[in-house]
Amino acid sequence: MASSDTATQEFLISVKPSERTFMAGATETILAAAIRQGVGMPYGCKDGACGSCKCKKLSGSVVHGPHQSKALSDEEEAAGLILTCCGVAQSDLVLESRQVTLADAFAIKKMPTRVSDMERKSPDVMVLRLQLPASESFSYHAGQYVEFLLQGGVRRSYSMANAPHTVAAGNGLELHIRHLPGGQFTDHVFNSMKEKEILRIEGPYGSFFLREDGNKPIVLLASGTGFAPVKAMLEYMQFNNITRATTLYWGGRRPQDLYLDDWVQAKLAEMPQLRYVPVISQALAQDHWSGRSGFVHLAVLQDLPDLSGHQVYACGAPIMVESARADFAQAGLPGHEFYADAFTSEADKLANPS
Repeated sequence: MASSDTATQEFLISVKPSERTFMAGATETILAAAIRQGVGMPYGCKDGACGSCKCKKLSGSVVHGPHQSKALSDEEEAAGLILTCCGVAQSDLVLESRQVTLADAFAIKKMPTRVSDMERKSPDVMVLRLQLPASESFSYHAGQYVEFLLQGGVRRSYSMANAPHTVAAGNGLELHIRHLPGGQFTDHVFNSMKEKEILRIEGPYGSFFLREDGNKPIVLLASGTGFAPVKAMLEYMQFNNITRATTLYWGGRRPQDLYLDDWVQAKLAEMPQLRYVPVISQALAQDHWSGRSGFVHLAVLQDLPDLSGHQVYACGAPIMVESARADFAQAGLPGHEFYADAFTSEADKLANPS
């Protein structure tokens, strides 16, 4: 510890099994301290709403700020689980988080970008393409995300939907934006944004990317625009000739929510190891839907009742991600083989605070 004065007191945070270490002040969250020092811990909303940053406390003391019970229940906290996004160290800590990035993680950068193209793919999904400065290099893992830096210190997070090699080829960044009526950023995107507009971004962030140190079959699980980072992963796998057996389950309320279904169908012809299962939960008669129906994560369990030998990457609505996490564990999936990125909106963050 650096000092007995609360304002300057710091504690040593050690993370297993990566052996990463960093210092956390007595008044800052563990996650904020990790980000400040370039340690890539998993997180989603940063507001105690999604549970993506949950990890095991092996030793030490932590106090939590406001958070939702669905992100961390009293029982989980009693069992030693913590949320790093709202947990503040009260002593030196040893944590277990198997998703922490290694010391050679990509540098986080701030930079201006120019809107180069906007293409509406469904009534409420816009594909946004951003041109990066020619003088800046930008490296990231397929599956990571950037944050838009808006006025008033507001930030909005979106996953890159294209693999890094396509950026290096001069294609810029591709993002998939779903319209949330009343949303500060998405209202602007859908109602008034124009090509050539300048936006500021910061990134890359997140621990949602393909682990290449094994050969287990992969399940890619997406709902709605949770498909964006999954698309980047598929491009990455194809480019790098990764041939592990992979099944994509993509869920939506209606067929139009699978806004790049044609892109996936084309990939099936190019990637023989890829299988695709689209799932619709609220089809209407006029949709003439004849495919799989219901909740998308349950379709996985119908096909794969034993997940003990698989690796899962899940991205989408928090309720889908957390349902999958719980139900897949019951189906034998090891906790360290479940990688997730929950898309938590501002409305989600404000709902049902504990």
